[in-house]
Amino acid sequence: MRGIVLAGGLGTRLYPLTKVTNKHLLPIYNKPMIFYPIEALTNAGITEILIVTGGNNAGDFLRLLGNGKDFGLKRLHYAYQEGEGGIAEALGLAEAFAEGEPVCVVLGDNIIEKNIIDALKAYESQDGGARILLKEVSDPQRFGVAVFEGDRIIRIEEKPHQPKSKYAITGIYMYDSKVFDIIKELKPSGRGELEITDVNNAYIETSTMRWSILDGWWTDAGTIESLLRAGNLVAKTGANKID
Repeated sequence: MRGIVLAGGLGTRLYPLTKVTNKHLLPIYNKPMIFYPIEALTNAGITEILIVTGGNNAGDFLRLLGNGKDFGLKRLHYAYQEGEGGIAEALGLAEAFAEGEPVCVVLGDNIIEKNIIDALKAYESQDGGARILLKEVSDPQRFGVAVFEGDRIIRIEEKPHQPKSKYAITGIYMYDSKVFDIIKELKPSGRGELEITDVNNAYIETSTMRWSILDGWWTDAGTIESLLRAGNLVAKTGANKID
């Protein structure tokens, strides 16, 4: 299993903090934001990771992270996303790195309290396909939301006005190598991007999507409010804990 951290974007919702740096280099309590998704992967036993970034500050990741030895990585690679083509486009840049292996993808602004070890084991026991991590939230209309039929996800709705469940799609995904073929067939959405929701729905349509519930708290850090919340949560309880 290879790990991928998607750390692109302009971080416009965090202006002016991101005027001179990538948002994933901002601090969450006592560490740069990018450390948390890397540690989520390494705590699950993943030792080969690709960072996909973009914008004007890509070189800062290399200066901060180097070759990944401080995280115990065998390999830390970097890819550069030109422009704002969406999460799925950024993931598509990882095809050569994946070398046909399954991948665990974490959005760079996702911070979790505990770990993804059990979900990773569950994915490894299934026959390929995909697995997404869900979390029950009080405001599901802000997220991609799972729609269920029994215990099976039948589709994902992006930021619905009337959510059909309270289970948000967290920014943690596991895919087999078919994900790259799916991405190549995607059409841009109305905002001109290749959407990760469309990737997940493609797996759902072929009945190869499974899901796990994320243990502990989860937050993104893509807005001023959520950045503050993430820092407070980490300060209070810690992150990426292995029980």
